[in-house]
Amino acid sequence: MKKILPGHGSGGKLMNDMISKTIKEILGKDSIQIDDSALLNLGAERIAFTTDSYVITPIFFPGGDIGSLAVHGTVNDLAVMGSAPKFLSCSLILEEGFEFDSFEKILLSMSVAAENAGVKIVTGDTKVVPNGKGDKIYINTTGIGIFTREVQRREINIGDKIIVSGTIGDHGITIMSLRNDLKFSNRLKSDSAPLNRLIESITEKYPGSINFMRDATRGGVASVLNEIVTGREFSAKIIDDMLPVNDEVKGICSLLGLDPLYVANEGKIILITKPEDADGIIKVMQQNEYGKDAAIIGEIDSLYPGKVYIETFIGGKRLLPLLVEEQLPRIC
Repeated sequence: MKKILPGHGSGGKLMNDMISKTIKEILGKDSIQIDDSALLNLGAERIAFTTDSYVITPIFFPGGDIGSLAVHGTVNDLAVMGSAPKFLSCSLILEEGFEFDSFEKILLSMSVAAENAGVKIVTGDTKVVPNGKGDKIYINTTGIGIFTREVQRREINIGDKIIVSGTIGDHGITIMSLRNDLKFSNRLKSDSAPLNRLIESITEKYPGSINFMRDATRGGVASVLNEIVTGREFSAKIIDDMLPVNDEVKGICSLLGLDPLYVANEGKIILITKPEDADGIIKVMQQNEYGKDAAIIGEIDSLYPGKVYIETFIGGKRLLPLLVEEQLPRIC
């Protein structure tokens, strides 16, 4: 009998197959929208609607905690569609015995994160499970955003540039090091951040130049690009020496045999843009604290249709397939 595996929640091939072949088929193949947010019409308003659950361990980490992460993740899923995030819900599943001081600290963190992102937490729910039947705290957040500009989903073309908003792999490597007590560096820090104002600055200056945008969370940059090109007539080319990776992340990945392109981020977006505007978009992004390390990392071509590949500094090429499972589970 088939059973649920950690990989079914990883952002990789197992999860994608389960969503497309089981969840969507049963719950509504004509209604469920496979994207960061669903696009809905409510009278004269067009909204983005999203939900996400957070089960990260440990719940506190350098750069944030499960509370701020939940707010940031939901805000970003609304923003990458081109909507302005407005309202969030907060549903809490608490384990009996969880320290009340930690609970209050997480709620305060959520409050500060929501205020910084310019959104309001307006409703929610709380449940408590018996000791040993949970893992301290799980959070579900649902978000609504209002469209004031076009949806950031357009036709992708050969020659379009691939941009990342900053260094990759920071969140995943920070969590992995903390979880396994690997004291490689005290400078490791999650990149968890609200990206809605960064995105707003780009779409305001270049309203018709972004053909696709997504935050690169579980599965990292390579998984996002695989989702974009799968089944299409174009491929995504990444140039190795153009990738922004912190030295600490690069060193740990090298030691442990990990690829930063598959490591989770919680404050980075991938953009597919028109080539003539890519440099201008980079300049706008670099004016924001969350885009200061933004870089062009590749382009859309036709060499390997439906595939993602990386070109090394000596000219070699290596395919980057969608992983069956994530390198590290429970990352968000």
